[in-house]
Amino acid sequence: MTSPPSAPAPAAVHAPDNPTVRQALRSPRRLRTEVLAGLVVALALIPEAISFSIIAGVDPRVGLFASFTMAVTIAVVGGRPAMISAATGAVALVIAPLVRDHGLDYLVVTVLAAGVLQIVLSLLGVAKLMRFVPRSVMVGFVNALAILIFSSQVPYLLGVPWLVYPMVAVGVAVIVLLPRLTTVVPAPLVAIVLLTAAALAFGLAVPTVGDQGALPDSLPTLFRPDVPLTLETLRIIAPYALAVALVGILESLMTAKLVDEITDSRSSKSRETWGQGVANVVTGLFGGMGGCAMIGQTMINVKVSGARTRISTFLAGVFLLVLVVALGDVVAVIPMAALVAVMIMVSVGTFDWHSVRPSTLRRMPLSATAIMVATVAVTVATHNLAYGVVVGVLVAMVFFTRRVAHFTEVVDVAHPDEDTRVYAVRGALFFASSNDLVQQFDYAGDPQHVVIDLSGSQIYDSSTVAALDAIETKYRQRGKDVQIVGLNEPSRVWHSKLSGQLGAGG
Repeated sequence: MTSPPSAPAPAAVHAPDNPTVRQALRSPRRLRTEVLAGLVVALALIPEAISFSIIAGVDPRVGLFASFTMAVTIAVVGGRPAMISAATGAVALVIAPLVRDHGLDYLVVTVLAAGVLQIVLSLLGVAKLMRFVPRSVMVGFVNALAILIFSSQVPYLLGVPWLVYPMVAVGVAVIVLLPRLTTVVPAPLVAIVLLTAAALAFGLAVPTVGDQGALPDSLPTLFRPDVPLTLETLRIIAPYALAVALVGILESLMTAKLVDEITDSRSSKSRETWGQGVANVVTGLFGGMGGCAMIGQTMINVKVSGARTRISTFLAGVFLLVLVVALGDVVAVIPMAALVAVMIMVSVGTFDWHSVRPSTLRRMPLSATAIMVATVAVTVATHNLAYGVVVGVLVAMVFFTRRVAHFTEVVDVAHPDEDTRVYAVRGALFFASSNDLVQQFDYAGDPQHVVIDLSGSQIYDSSTVAALDAIETKYRQRGKDVQIVGLNEPSRVWHSKLSGQLGAGG
C-alpha cells in the first residue's frame, strides 16, 4: 500500500528579512544592525527635535524628552516594528498657536487629550479608512515627504562657512560609496563619525549640533500641568487636541503603510493607532510636546540602516536620552554638515523617481498624475503631510466619481408587443450617475407600458431612488404604466424603503 504524499511544510510565520525581537536577539548580525541603526537614528533625532521645539515655541528639552518617551513607548505598544515615532514638525505647527497664547501647561493637557482621542478613534476602527487611500496619493505622499526632508536641510546650507559644502559632499560620498565595500557598519554612522573627527582634528569652524540649542543635563520627570479643569479649558484645547490626534494618526498610518511596502510585510494599523495614543499620553505625563511617526528617521532606520524590529526603535529613544544627558558635550560638537548629508541621502532614497520618468508619465492616466501632483503641491505648500493626503484623496474621489458616472447607460433592449417597451439600465447608480437618468427616457414617444430592467445595475444611494420616483411620476403624468424589475436584494431594500418618501415626484 502506497503511503500518501506528505503534506507540504507550513510557511514560516516570519520571513527571514522581518525577524521577531526574539530572533534578532539570537542573531549577532541582526542585533548589531538593530543597535547601530538605533544609534544613527538617535543622532539624527537630536537636531530635528530641537528645531521642532523652536517651531512650537517651547524649550528644546520639551522636544528632546518627547522624542525619547515617544520612541521608547511606541517600540513596546506600536503596531509597526522598526517605525520611529518622536516629536514632529506637523505636531509642532499645530500646537504653536496654543503655546504662544496659553503656555506650556495647556500644551501638556492638549497632548494628553490628543492621546486619549487617538485611543478612542482606534477602538472605533479609524485605521480601516486607510483602504480608501489610492496608490497615486501614496506616491504623492512619498514624493512630498522627500521634498520636505530636502527643503528642511536648506537653512543649514545658507549663510554658512564655505567649509560646510565640501563636508556635506564628503558625507554624501561616504553614504553612497561605503555600502559597495561593506555593510557591517551603517554608512550614515561612518559619515557622522568621520566628519566629526575631521572637524575636531583640524579645528574647523562650522555649525554644530550644540549651536541649535541647549541640551538637557537631567532625566525627564513627571509633569503636573497647572490648568483649571473647566469647560473653558476644554473649549481652548479641544480643537488643538483633535488636530494633533488626526494629524498624528494620518501621518503614522501612512508611514506604516510605506514601511510595509519597503519590508514586504504587514502591520496592525489598529494597534499602531492605539499605540500612538498611548505614546502621546506617556509623553504628556512627562511634559513632552507630543508627536507621531517620523518619516525621515523611519527611512534612515528601515531603508538606509536595514533595521526590521522594535529593538532599533527602542534603542533610538534610549540612545537619544544617553547622548543628550550623559554625552551632551560630545554630541554638541557633531557638525550639522554630517547630519545634513544623511538627510539629503534619505530624501534622495525616499523619492519615487520612477513616478516622474517621462515613460511612466506617458503611460499613466492623466487623473493619476493629477492626484499625485495635488498631493505633492498641497503638502509642500502647507508643510503638512496630512493636508496633502486629505486633498489627494478628495481629488481621487472626484476623478473616480466622474469616471464611474459615465459607465452608466440606458439601453432600449426589447419591444415584446406594440404596447410595451423594455429599457435596461446598466452600471452603478449613485448621485453622480443618476442625476441625468431622468433625461434618458422618451416619455412622450414610449408606448402605454414601460418596463425598466435594473438587473444589470446597482442602487447605491437615495439620489437614485429619487430619480426612479421622478421617472415613474413623469410616465404616470402621461397616463402610462411603469414597472421596475430586476432589482437585486440590496437595491430592493434601498428602493422599497425610500420610494415615495423623498418627494421626487413633487
